[in-house]
Amino acid sequence: MVLESTMICVDNSDYMRNGDFIPTRMQAQQDAINLVCHSKTRSNPENNVGLITLADRVEVLTTLTTDVGKILAKLHQVQPCGDINFLTGMRIAHLALKHRQGKNHKMRIVAFVGSPVEHDEKEAVKVAKRLKKEKVNVDIVSFGEDALNGTVLSTFINTINGKEGNSSHLVSIPPGPHLSDALLSSPVIQGEDGSGGAGLGGSGFEFGVDPNEDPELALALRVSMEEQRQRQQEEARRTQTTETPSATAPPTSHEVSSDEAMLERALAMSIEESAPPAAAPVAAAASAAPQEPDFSAMTEDEQIAFALRMSMQDVVATPSSSSSGSEEKKEEPSKAKPKDEEMEVDYSNVTDTDFLKSVLERLPGVDPQNPEVQEALKSAGKDESKDKDKDKKKDAKK
Repeated sequence: MVLESTMICVDNSDYMRNGDFIPTRMQAQQDAINLVCHSKTRSNPENNVGLITLADRVEVLTTLTTDVGKILAKLHQVQPCGDINFLTGMRIAHLALKHRQGKNHKMRIVAFVGSPVEHDEKEAVKVAKRLKKEKVNVDIVSFGEDALNGTVLSTFINTINGKEGNSSHLVSIPPGPHLSDALLSSPVIQGEDGSGGAGLGGSGFEFGVDPNEDPELALALRVSMEEQRQRQQEEARRTQTTETPSATAPPTSHEVSSDEAMLERALAMSIEESAPPAAAPVAAAASAAPQEPDFSAMTEDEQIAFALRMSMQDVVATPSSSSSGSEEKKEEPSKAKPKDEEMEVDYSNVTDTDFLKSVLERLPGVDPQNPEVQEALKSAGKDESKDKDKDKKKDAKK
């Protein structure tokens, strides 16, 4: 695809008020320039286009840009005024092309001429040789006054092309209903490689709508297309800015999770190493149990009952107890009892309140200062005092 920077020269002389091109020469020229701008920018996204006037004071309306909407906004502000100055417009358009950003872009001037060109052929040849030396191609669209300008303009184009060149073109269009229709099949739209006219509708008009028949619809479609293009460019910039930091940032989530897992394993190992030897039977019993109790899901009464049951198991496991093998066998089925039966513990055998307090203080989630815990301890103390009184009476009788 050819990279190209194009300056479009619009004829804004008083001759543009004529109505031989519907509706006027000026409006027909505006539609044709719109067609040229879109064909240039859509043939390659990097192509840029500028706009310059040829009559009265030659003025650069828009420098080289890819924003077609900006060019069209300036184009519709142009009004017919004064006489055409063709050669001055060629020189200023050449200067504007020299300041293009893409130095590898080919330079091209597309000039619309609808007024009599009052220049000597020698001056036209001199300007044409200068443009040929600078490798600037020129396309001239002659309409309305082709009989008067045919000789001068053809000499100008032939001088730029030389003997073997064919990159510059002169397109003469007779009066008719639509100026843009005649340009569709011309080299101005098709380009040197025939790749022009990209994005144009099947009927030859942009979006398939004739701007002369329905100008409001054509303008609305054009504006919506430009807005959509700007949105896509903004989204592309946002995605580039968001993807750049995320690509450079190191992945830390996996590392954090692995560090947490290692820390948990280290804490578990330290707890196992720091556990006292007396707690070994309890740990073995807990490991043999089918499930470790969840204290967060238990009520306070259930936690107290579990603490008392654990204390009874500790008392049975001590060497001082005179339990036989048959008693140990009785304890084993109690481990397999359902949860409801495990909560029903006989508190009559529990007599050591100090031992109960020490066990309760070591249990997680159990507050020894809880009123219910205090009442349970007091009841156990009363039973202990009653047992002592009975023992005293028995001793007295003996």
